[in-house]
Amino acid sequence: MPRDLNKLHDLDRLNARFESDPTGAIRYAVNGPFGPTALVSSFGAESVVLLHMVAQIDRNLPIIFIDTLLLFPETIAYQETLVAQLGFTDLRRTRPDREEMFLQDPEVSLNVSDPDACCALRKARPLERALAPFESWISGRKRFQSDTRAQLQVFEPDPLTGRIKINPLAGFSAEDLRAYMDRHALPRHPLVAQGYRSIGCTPCTRPVASDEDPRAGRWPGQNKVECGIHLANGQVLRRAS
Repeated sequence: MPRDLNKLHDLDRLNARFESDPTGAIRYAVNGPFGPTALVSSFGAESVVLLHMVAQIDRNLPIIFIDTLLLFPETIAYQETLVAQLGFTDLRRTRPDREEMFLQDPEVSLNVSDPDACCALRKARPLERALAPFESWISGRKRFQSDTRAQLQVFEPDPLTGRIKINPLAGFSAEDLRAYMDRHALPRHPLVAQGYRSIGCTPCTRPVASDEDPRAGRWPGQNKVECGIHLANGQVLRRAS
């Protein structure tokens, strides 16, 4: 029988305690009450805020970076810059399995014919392999990013894997992120200046207008807003109709 993670860790109490204290939530998680933890980062448009917070607490925390082999060159360069600048010592780059890619996406066109399968191949399964040693993980998701994230909690159970997910920036707004970056003089992802407000793989990402949903540029033209890393009842999350 699956453990009741909410009851086991009293997540309601933790969410009330750390709703407005992202660094406190990180420090609490890093201290190990949920077991070994890692930070999963896309090194995308907003990633530097959470990475900077973590660096002030524990630069030896494992950082998992999913290299789908379809990322923008600017993302790879930004990842290298931030790891060096923030002083992280344990970057773990995970990639899709070569044999699986050969069998399922030999022509690198799966993103067109079956984008969910492409995300499973290049992101969800590599991440699950990378997370095998960990019982919890830290994510950079925020409520303002999309309607599927509007009810996001700082601490949430993942009953499918038995892990705890920590979202320290759940309550941050776009203005909070910009203010934090300015206050600490943090480098922006180079594609942000070109209108990319959420940055994924090259075939499935476009710039967005200032009045659009920040994630409207992901999988444009499709009823898809998540890659499959974050599931609801085992299903990939979709945009509200």
